[in-house]
Amino acid sequence: MTDLDSAVDPTTGQDAGSGPRIPALRNGVALLRYLASKPSPVPASAISRRLGIPRSSTYQLLQVLIDEGLVVHIPDAQGYKLGIGIFELGSAYLRHQPLEHLARPILATLVRRLRVTVHLGILYGHESLYLLKEQPPRPTKLVTEVGVRLPAHLTATGRAMLCLLPDPQVSAVFSTPDRFVDRTGRGPQNLRELRSVLEVDRARGWSIEDGSITDGVACVAAAATDHNGMPVASFSASFLTADVPRERWEGFGASLRESAAELTRRLGG
Repeated sequence: MTDLDSAVDPTTGQDAGSGPRIPALRNGVALLRYLASKPSPVPASAISRRLGIPRSSTYQLLQVLIDEGLVVHIPDAQGYKLGIGIFELGSAYLRHQPLEHLARPILATLVRRLRVTVHLGILYGHESLYLLKEQPPRPTKLVTEVGVRLPAHLTATGRAMLCLLPDPQVSAVFSTPDRFVDRTGRGPQNLRELRSVLEVDRARGWSIEDGSITDGVACVAAAATDHNGMPVASFSASFLTADVPRERWEGFGASLRESAAELTRRLGG
């Protein structure tokens, strides 16, 4: 038996080594489940004690999970939390499950109400991925087609979700300067600027992007959350700035926030 055979299931307290033995994988899953149950960063020593894994093996597991983006180290807290990779896996699950089915009728109502192009998007690492699109009878030509990925820090769709993530996770997503691509010279260009924008969006309850992706095109978005308050997807409205006066943007934000709240309820949030 190896060091890693002795772990226990953190949710049941029972030996996690029963059944087919793939020790490292089993202990990695146990470690992720344990971190999922903790709201604050957990020191490696606490993980080792709780799971019954030798400390050296715990550090090895943590490093593999960090390399894969599933765990992030929080130096200030001297502990570990789930990383953005876990959120991406959950988003992938939702893409193949009820998310689009539940969101589509809400999106149809939005396009009738706002009479502009509306989307449903999710976070995909440091990008926004567009899953659904509804257009009014006279649509505006946009780059945001279904399946398109755009920089999340530049889009209202992405920022509506980023502003609901814990700050360490935002830092993990935008851990290197190359993540801050530029398209029109507008929008946050580093982590400090992004945090400032997200703070405003969080306080307001919805996000605005004005010309950061395409000159003359603006977008307003609001995010739906799961039962833990984590962002799942966001509804957005895109339009030519010349067609929609700024005094109407706040009304768009309120409608999108209402739609996001409805999707949150449908998802059990």
